[in-house]
Amino acid sequence: MYRKIEKDLLEWLNNFKMPLMLIGARQTGKTYILKEFCQKNFNNSIYINLDKEEDIRQIFEETIEPENIIEKIEILKNINIDIEDTIIFLDEIQVSERAITSLKYFCESNKPYKIVCAGSLLGVKINRFHSSFPVGKVSIKYLYPMDFEEFLIAIGENKLIDEINKHYIDNKPLINSIHEKAIDLYKKFLVLGGMPAVINDFINNNYNIAHVNYELQDQIITSYLADMNKYTENSESIKNSQIYNAIPKELARENNNFKYSIVNKDARMIRYESSLEWLLASNMILKCDLTEKNESPFKAFVNSNKFKIYLSDSGLLRALSNLDYREILLDKNEMYKGVLTENYVACEFYSKKRELYYYNFNRYEIDFLIKIDGNIIPVEVKSGRRVNSKSLNEYIKKYNPLYSIRISAKNFGIENNIKSVPLYAVFCIANDIVK
Repeated sequence: MYRKIEKDLLEWLNNFKMPLMLIGARQTGKTYILKEFCQKNFNNSIYINLDKEEDIRQIFEETIEPENIIEKIEILKNINIDIEDTIIFLDEIQVSERAITSLKYFCESNKPYKIVCAGSLLGVKINRFHSSFPVGKVSIKYLYPMDFEEFLIAIGENKLIDEINKHYIDNKPLINSIHEKAIDLYKKFLVLGGMPAVINDFINNNYNIAHVNYELQDQIITSYLADMNKYTENSESIKNSQIYNAIPKELARENNNFKYSIVNKDARMIRYESSLEWLLASNMILKCDLTEKNESPFKAFVNSNKFKIYLSDSGLLRALSNLDYREILLDKNEMYKGVLTENYVACEFYSKKRELYYYNFNRYEIDFLIKIDGNIIPVEVKSGRRVNSKSLNEYIKKYNPLYSIRISAKNFGIENNIKSVPLYAVFCIANDIVK
């Protein structure tokens, strides 16, 4: 399946200067993408899984000099490595801190070594690196679950993508039959989420949402929880899983600012903050900060005590919430569908800019503040076709933005300087966002 990260990988290759590290949560497709990339673009590629190949891992414990490393790999694998036209893929590199350190020396070498690497919880590893992380010596790229546009590409709906992009620009409604088709596909994506294995199962079952093996989502969640046990001490693992499992309850609250007391009635920030940071670094959860001023840069006005937490994938949130997929498709649970919708928008935005902000003023709240073409744009999210909102109206009266965006199940259009963007077109906004 096509992933947008492929463009970044080709750009890295065409302007090669340093090793590449692909960071992302487990099951987002890092290994598959890098294997495909290596095989397509090089005559020779070497795949090494450092978690399974202990003999290779021991090399890095003895030396971090590139020539010595390559020489010993050649001996162990009984091969000759032509470094001019060979790429080496170090998978699960997080298990060897020395292997990560060696990337600095591969970067500084006069020889054209081409190294790519990936691994689970690399973000956590970097944050807790005991040695000196090779800052500036590694090109870091991020891989997220598939967004809605990638989902449409995967199921062959390229013409629909073109039509959505065209109407996003001209603000003219799609014909109703196409609009309803796109809404139906959006609902299915809300159920499936963006994990490649789940989408692939949907495709293999002839696009029949009823025949999807939803246990795949449960298995991914189980693997996440297993990582917490494997890579943290028992006390921290318990707190990590408590926070992760509490997210559906946190998001369902009317005021869904994160509260440690929802995780555990006796929880306090001083005891749980490190666990929250672990989950953020693992890319299993996303953080949306409250900015106290609708001015640029948002980060300068963040209230560090108030924020929201989203799950990294809407499909996993549905599974973690034990919500039957038919409730979403048939609009039987409007309240929690709103929760999933807001989480979906957060994921779409985050995959582009990796920073999320919301804004409060008086008694009102704006779901997201974004920047497009240098302008601060308020964004309101609605899961259905009812779009009345006092918060957005009051924001417009008070601040008079260039325009506003309302995301909902309604068709494209613009009225009272509010740009109506259908739920299936959020990727168009994400493509416009300035980091």
